[in-house]
Amino acid sequence: MTYTTGNAAPPAARSTDDDIEVYADDEAGMGWLFFAGTMLGLAGLMRIIDAIWAFGASDQAVNLKDGLLGDNLTTYAWLWLILGTILIVSSFYVLVRSQFARWVGIVAASIGALGAMTWMPYTAVWSFTYIGLAVLTIYALAAHGGREAR
Repeated sequence: MTYTTGNAAPPAARSTDDDIEVYADDEAGMGWLFFAGTMLGLAGLMRIIDAIWAFGASDQAVNLKDGLLGDNLTTYAWLWLILGTILIVSSFYVLVRSQFARWVGIVAASIGALGAMTWMPYTAVWSFTYIGLAVLTIYALAAHGGREAR
């Protein structure tokens, strides 16, 4: 792509050749961090939606007899609400390169991937999709979320 209106290129681009425009990255790996932050935010939003559903369905007969946290759906609703809030806050802090949020994101994505494995007998394609997104999120946070080299 060339500019024919003059010799000046846009401020975000620098010309390396007459036919190619290369846009300068602010930092290496920022796309991966944006991906990780977005995935954590979406996962948090989904947990909050789950919590709203669970609060509304707490009076319905749901078979949670052998549930890990008991048989009360309201308990799960509070857990999902707290987890969703943590994930959304973590997603914002990942984008500003917080190390604590990075580790929260790695742990949350790991738990999400393990949790998706329990749904494989019922929804195999979505479970594999969720596991793949979790692995990419972990990669993004582990490889590109570290402290900047000085």
